[in-house]
Amino acid sequence: MGPISAFIESNYFHFNAASLKDAARGYKEHINKGGKMFVTLAGAMSTAELGISLAEMIRQDKIHGISCTGANLEEDVFNLVAHEHYVRVPNWRELSPDEEMDLLSRHLNRVTDTCIPEEEAIRRIEKPILAAWEKASKNGESYFPHEYFYQVLKSGDLKGSYQIDPKNSWMLAAAEKNLPIFVPGWEDSTLGNIFAGRMMQKKINRQCLKSGVDYMVALADWYTANINPQGIGFFQIAGGIAGDFPICVVPMLEQDLERDTPKWSYFCQISDSTTSYGSYSGAVPNEKITWGKLEKSSTRLIIESDASIVAPLIFAYVLGK
Repeated sequence: MGPISAFIESNYFHFNAASLKDAARGYKEHINKGGKMFVTLAGAMSTAELGISLAEMIRQDKIHGISCTGANLEEDVFNLVAHEHYVRVPNWRELSPDEEMDLLSRHLNRVTDTCIPEEEAIRRIEKPILAAWEKASKNGESYFPHEYFYQVLKSGDLKGSYQIDPKNSWMLAAAEKNLPIFVPGWEDSTLGNIFAGRMMQKKINRQCLKSGVDYMVALADWYTANINPQGIGFFQIAGGIAGDFPICVVPMLEQDLERDTPKWSYFCQISDSTTSYGSYSGAVPNEKITWGKLEKSSTRLIIESDASIVAPLIFAYVLGK
């Protein structure tokens, strides 16, 4: 047990701290017994540089599948090639509308306390991704959004452009492992918008991109293939479609396809969403029992805190740091 794990063990006993320790212990025990773990990423975790800890989790086989928003998919690669051009805004709460307009005029897209540079990040990655879309369109081929990223990363064409240590890119780690990734609602992303625009310009064919329904079919196959005695765990960072889409694969298999399917055996969510009426992100885990996603015997945990603080601590514990 390393210093971070030892600190958690000796200091975290109550409230969210206790939930964090329970979640970390449960995650580690689940993996050590041979269980699989599925992780979901909502929000802007890639821009928060979660890759620093997430990439090592992938390399050490502590994660077996990921569901993420289109933003998290692309923003890790944006950061990989344009980190030196990002602009941090520590006083972001105090910005006036005029100051926000100034950032816009400089082509700096603000995400809380940091700005993604359009030219160096977005347009830099658009070029090789567009070339991949065009090639697939010409050849009558079709791929998932994350597969296009894997093609670009594995080609090595970006290697000379890296502006961070490549070991801190979770997408590079995922590409090297050929990790299954599922990206529901990918069109709600910067490159998703660009895809729509280039399609309208007739530069690419719609058929070159597999859809969210195709992702659900692929996820059903993945879940079925990974069923094991210890079960499959679900580690959810924040909420939204990145979490709700994949967790629904179990009731889909069981209720719609009428297959006898074990439910998720471990569930933990890190969320700062308050519990409220009709909220998915703020719903307590017990609600998922009624939807056929969890068993009453499934481990059920929620940590009401900032995922950019909590997730790296849990990952460090699982890695024995």
